[in-house]
Amino acid sequence: MKSKNELTDSRLEKLSIGWQEDKITAFQKDFLRWYDRERRLLPWRENQDPYRIWVSEIMLQQTQVVTVIPYFYRFMEWFPTIKDLAEAPEERLLKAWEGLGYYSRVRNMQVAAQQIMENFAGEMPKTITEISTLKGIGPYTAGAIASIAFDLPEPAIDGNVMRVFSRLFELDDDIVKPASRKVFDYVVRKVISHQDPSSFNQAIMDLGSGTCTPTSPKCDSCPLQSYCGAYQKGTMTNYPVKSKKVKSRPVYYLAQVIRNQEGAYLVGQRADTGLLANLWTFPLVEIASEEYADLRNQWQEYQASQEPQLRLDLVAEEAFDLSDWIVTNRQDQAVVWQKQPVGEVTHVFSHLKWHVLVTYGISKNSDYPLEAQQRWLKPTEFAEYAFPKPQQKIVELLQGLHYF
Repeated sequence: MKSKNELTDSRLEKLSIGWQEDKITAFQKDFLRWYDRERRLLPWRENQDPYRIWVSEIMLQQTQVVTVIPYFYRFMEWFPTIKDLAEAPEERLLKAWEGLGYYSRVRNMQVAAQQIMENFAGEMPKTITEISTLKGIGPYTAGAIASIAFDLPEPAIDGNVMRVFSRLFELDDDIVKPASRKVFDYVVRKVISHQDPSSFNQAIMDLGSGTCTPTSPKCDSCPLQSYCGAYQKGTMTNYPVKSKKVKSRPVYYLAQVIRNQEGAYLVGQRADTGLLANLWTFPLVEIASEEYADLRNQWQEYQASQEPQLRLDLVAEEAFDLSDWIVTNRQDQAVVWQKQPVGEVTHVFSHLKWHVLVTYGISKNSDYPLEAQQRWLKPTEFAEYAFPKPQQKIVELLQGLHYF
């Protein structure tokens, strides 16, 4: 039985783009002329500073440009140099990344910055091999930095590139499969501009973002229309070939929002490994899907039958009984729980989908003892701590209901 790599190598042996040198040259000129005219004005394109390019490329992974721009400005203000990034306190680093998700990325960036300080005299290395040794920099990011910052003719294969080139050359390789990247790398190397690889790769990014979109591509305004095999046959929407993504696994939580007599809220810092490592959240208690569904159904039935009761003097035992659902490890520490959940938030990670029912209570004890990595924070102090997106959604829910 052949391995996946052997199958890919066999595919490459048979692959031919069918273009002569004169057509490749014309293609490059037309594409670069379009980019020079239509290029997006973005803050990381002000120069070819490899540090700025690196930061932007990490931020742009699975995040839209419009979202990244304010994060980029703040990041560069807080950490203007590789040295600043290497020496940044983790809490400050996580705060700068708050809301972008995938916090391992910014942690990896700091490790890579430390590698650069130690092994490359504080300067981004200039070869694809050396760039690839840095923590968190895979083939795409290495190719982007090498081509955009240092004008090396290196492909930067991402979803935009695979979509554009699958239509351009009618490639039916499944873009979800890692082995397919070798095919696209091979094809891009055949046509990439060696005179201006920086602009060439950025042109693909812009084309894929605004013109050659996943659905309803704007073929009438595409500068590559006359070169595109799929356009000539009207099969643009057949490409790229993409197998269905595995669904995210659902996880169910109760969020315990506890306020003390001074108006501060109990938060805890998560473990230093695993999902959302070292970020701060209200206490979260995982429950079974059946329990979550039962509680949610009871809550919805209660909401439908009565006017919303947000008064905290109406405790759980008086109507909708939360007492069996709220989990505490300290039975002697009484919390007066609101008699119905505040609301529900959901959040999708790459492999998980969190379902969170938000409960609210007030501690009756002024000397409520804290566990390790817990503290009381007033809402005015939230901005000083790094919250993951699910926590931000809970805070927004509470703000919308005027809890603080």
